[in-house]
Amino acid sequence: MSVEEPVRRPRLQDVAHEAGVSTATASLVLRGAPGPGGATRERVLAAAGRLGYRPDRAASLLARRRSRLIGVVMDVRSTFHAQLVEEVHEAAERHGYDLVLSAVTRNRDEARAVETLLDSRCEALVLLGSEAPTARLAALDRQLPVVAVGRPVPSAGVDVVRAADDEGVAMAVDHLAGLGHRRIAYVDGGRGPIAAGRRRGYQRGMRRHRLGGHLQVVAGDPGEESGARAARTLFREGRGPTAVVAYNDHCAVGLLDALLRDDVDVPGAVSVVGYDDSPLARLAHVDLTTVSQESELLVRHAVEAVVERLDGGRTEHREVVVPPRLVVRGTTGPPRDDGSL
Repeated sequence: MSVEEPVRRPRLQDVAHEAGVSTATASLVLRGAPGPGGATRERVLAAAGRLGYRPDRAASLLARRRSRLIGVVMDVRSTFHAQLVEEVHEAAERHGYDLVLSAVTRNRDEARAVETLLDSRCEALVLLGSEAPTARLAALDRQLPVVAVGRPVPSAGVDVVRAADDEGVAMAVDHLAGLGHRRIAYVDGGRGPIAAGRRRGYQRGMRRHRLGGHLQVVAGDPGEESGARAARTLFREGRGPTAVVAYNDHCAVGLLDALLRDDVDVPGAVSVVGYDDSPLARLAHVDLTTVSQESELLVRHAVEAVVERLDGGRTEHREVVVPPRLVVRGTTGPPRDDGSL
């Protein structure tokens, strides 16, 4: 006589798989929470009906208890993000919270990273250098508090904590122009709101010093190889700029490496300025002049924003803009010869 195995009760994960959505999305639909579109809701409800899914009341009660977890999305390739995470962790602990980290990698985008944090019952999200569309950020904030760190967000749909990037890059141009440089180039950071703000700062700074005729923006991205490519572009025809401002420190280090390999003296022949004041910039053999985003202030304001929303009941959104600071080190100096004017 055979004994039949007990039928396993359908779980939320089964509904999500059947509907072809994440467990976080399935949970939102079944709880009647805002976010998913009409077609997605119909698909999830139909899948739940086919499987005979019924919410587990005990699990539902458990889910209502506070996790005191803050989810942080970071780019695993960014040393600056690593620095911020360490500081966020210390600040969160002081308020009785812990972190769950989710990384953006070459093969894992921001949306996937966020889904992992939603599945982990985080109470709020801190997004470092997010490039998600504004509408997506606003939709996330309707589910839980969101703080975008490092970028402007055009609408008031989320809390924003950022440095004044345009002022920071303009500050770098001011420094170089004050040393006597005129042919000052800029290595761009690609698409996205952060890159756009820094690009505007370079253009504004150049025009402020009446150097609009010397504007030179080289296409790039946040990586070191981008800086190396920019060096080949800027100096392949002989007379290049006497100074270069890079989108970030990684890009600047790639530029420095290419110049070193070609026996170009820095800062004697070319001055270089980065952005972020990351640990990389502070290494003795790099000694990079850069712009600090004042990371401790960014982190303090970001964690305070989370605590105010979760513990203090604040409902309105706000933006905190931190003034950046120029850090002068060994990669900038007066030009040997800039007879371009």
